[in-house]
Amino acid sequence: MVAIPVSRLIFAALIGVAAHLAGAFAAPTESNGLGEKALEVKSRVIPSRRSTPSPPYFVEYFDAGVSGVTGAPPVSDVTGYNVFILAFLLVEGAWDNAEGWTQLTSDERSTIKSEYADAGISLMVSCFGSSDTPTSSGDDPTTLAQTFAAWVQEYDLDGIDVDYEDFDAFDAGTAEAWLVTFTTELRSLLPAGDYILTHAPVAPWFSPTMWTNGGYIEVDSQVGDLIDWYNVQFYNQGTTEYTTCAGLLNESSSTWPESALFQISANGVSLDKLVIGKPATTGDASSGYMSPSTLATCVEDAQGEGWDAGVMVWQYPDAGTSWIETVRADSWPVSS
Repeated sequence: MVAIPVSRLIFAALIGVAAHLAGAFAAPTESNGLGEKALEVKSRVIPSRRSTPSPPYFVEYFDAGVSGVTGAPPVSDVTGYNVFILAFLLVEGAWDNAEGWTQLTSDERSTIKSEYADAGISLMVSCFGSSDTPTSSGDDPTTLAQTFAAWVQEYDLDGIDVDYEDFDAFDAGTAEAWLVTFTTELRSLLPAGDYILTHAPVAPWFSPTMWTNGGYIEVDSQVGDLIDWYNVQFYNQGTTEYTTCAGLLNESSSTWPESALFQISANGVSLDKLVIGKPATTGDASSGYMSPSTLATCVEDAQGEGWDAGVMVWQYPDAGTSWIETVRADSWPVSS
């Protein structure tokens, strides 16, 4: 990445206290990169215009190239959602739509953020995805959390989603402790109420008997109070997994035991934090697809059992307004 320096503004003050005030009012530089920002994060001023949703959460990711769209799409394209997540922020820097966000000017970003906030939509970034294996690669969780938190603040987003997909680390029993440290540091730098912090685990990681050190049940027991909600990936886990309302909500297969929605809750994870994640089309995942109308039935059934966490979809533009309108139609209809 190439750094893009901007001038620092040092405010003049009364004679005799100018030096003291200069440090307090110095504005951060802009950069497409990540590394040099970690030490600045605690001194940043929290922006005043933030959009923090209440449940149910209707979440859409964006990691596709769309002609004419840099960073985030027009807010009119995402009506029916209250969270929109740019992907991805990687260990080596911002890529794809997260990088596109950095390519906008500060004024352009501010305008988009205001439009999203006015529409009640929080704008976030997701880190890692399938490209990064930070635990297996030996990345320090504290330093990386500091770097990512600084990036979120520098580019004025509403929070960060942890799409951790280091499967080898869960198999080895090293993922849980790494995630606990990473999450703890992220939350200390991105305070609750000012910033959103979510995780996006695959559903089988909540299976209580599959993982040496407890999987996401252990992560939740350690730092669940620091995580606003989970965008649970109920897909990519086998051709018949989580493809019926019964298998999605009430009883998973023996391949991934106790990883259906209400089974995860029964094992101690707050039901109101378990967002159902699905692909928009069969082309957006290898398995786990449900038609929007079928998913709408499942969502209505879950709502009837007291669940209100919401729905996540991978990804824009395949899941536009019509997709979420159909999914919400029988539970939380989108207002016309």
